[in-house]
Amino acid sequence: MPERFRPVVDETAPLAERFVASGKRIYLVGGTVRDGFVGRPGGGPAFDAESDIDLTTDASPDEIEAIVRGWADAVWLQGKQFGTIGAMHHGRRFEITTHRAEAYAPDSRKPEVRFGDDVVTDLARRDFTVNAMALSLPGLELVDPYGGIADLAAKKLRTPLSPEESFSDDPLRMLRAARFVAGYDLEPATELVVAIERLAERLGIVSAERIRDELDKLLVLPSPEAGLWLVVRTGLAAQFLPELPGLALEQDPVQKHKDVLAHTIAVVAKTRPDRLLRLAALLHDIGKPRTRAYGPGGVTFHHHDVVGARMAKARMEALRYPSADIETVTRLVELHLRFHTYQMGWTDSALRRYARDAGPLLGHLNELTRADCTTRNQAKARALERRMDELEERLAELEQREALGAMRPELDGEQVMAQLAIAPGREVGHALAFLLELRLDEGLLGEEEVRRRLDQWWRTRAES
Repeated sequence: MPERFRPVVDETAPLAERFVASGKRIYLVGGTVRDGFVGRPGGGPAFDAESDIDLTTDASPDEIEAIVRGWADAVWLQGKQFGTIGAMHHGRRFEITTHRAEAYAPDSRKPEVRFGDDVVTDLARRDFTVNAMALSLPGLELVDPYGGIADLAAKKLRTPLSPEESFSDDPLRMLRAARFVAGYDLEPATELVVAIERLAERLGIVSAERIRDELDKLLVLPSPEAGLWLVVRTGLAAQFLPELPGLALEQDPVQKHKDVLAHTIAVVAKTRPDRLLRLAALLHDIGKPRTRAYGPGGVTFHHHDVVGARMAKARMEALRYPSADIETVTRLVELHLRFHTYQMGWTDSALRRYARDAGPLLGHLNELTRADCTTRNQAKARALERRMDELEERLAELEQREALGAMRPELDGEQVMAQLAIAPGREVGHALAFLLELRLDEGLLGEEEVRRRLDQWWRTRAES
């Protein structure tokens, strides 16, 4: 066995001994086995302090619970009806599941579960052959009835059973296939691709939350491009993110423009694997199909940033993203063209407003803006890079002088009321808005000058 297995084998040894003493067999399964042979995507450790340990056994759920009681620091039973007992031991989470077979009824989101006592039958229900391997404990015998090791070596993605049967059992596996294609550089078998094309609509029985979580896992891979292309070309993306295949706009033979779909996937690949940044990259141009128009200068996509932000919000709500995630992504989509509106140069006032509007997302916005340049024109690409460099240098200078990250009026509400001798109310808000605009336009002026300007504004307001 590769040395990568040693830590997990050592950590599971006491638990394995308890099962053996009870006359039961127990096996290490799941990603720990697969990654023990090939490592994780991106070169991370196959097993670390954050890893959960997945095990399967011929013991019944009641027997599992009895075996872990007294050994585990905590036990939870939420998954017991599905055969899974959770346990915590010295900070490590274990999930131990009775051998089983499960399948979705044609119109149900909940699997029907049957328990068994045969590990080979249990492995047959796994999604892919590379995940259908088990390592017996404590003897370390590899159980690989469906050729998972050979498929890892050949870089092939197959299902243990027919792909139609596997994907019918759990349609989310079709989307998970994209993650494995991208994460482990696997080539999907022809029959697997055909099955996704035939069964794509069946993804509709899967909850939005499960689809969302699987999409997130795909997006944060080091190189998600192959997976994104797979879900588009098989028609799977049309079931949960129709805006993505919608970017494959028909090319007018005269008024040509960039392939928006290919550009979008390239932008995703250029950003670092930050979940929300990658989501913003994926959605940043989804407003283009609705805003495409033809004019004297060629094809235009006016206001696709604003339209795209609204569309991104609606799609993320449908996928049940948290409100904070939706706010972050839609703000980045809305602002992703802001950099290009200042082609004639950036005044200090424009820089302050750019920083104010981006707020804590300034770094993400700048990175998205850089990634959005996918032109093959090297001169144009270098010019855009220089302008971005200049923008970030000037922002850094202003931040050092004016603390852009904490930009607010130089007087607070109490000071405004004292200066103008007014009571709390709407006029205080108007005064603070004036002072913020003053700050954005002219920077820090000092308290004396700000009070003078405030008095002047107040007199003018009273006279009008």
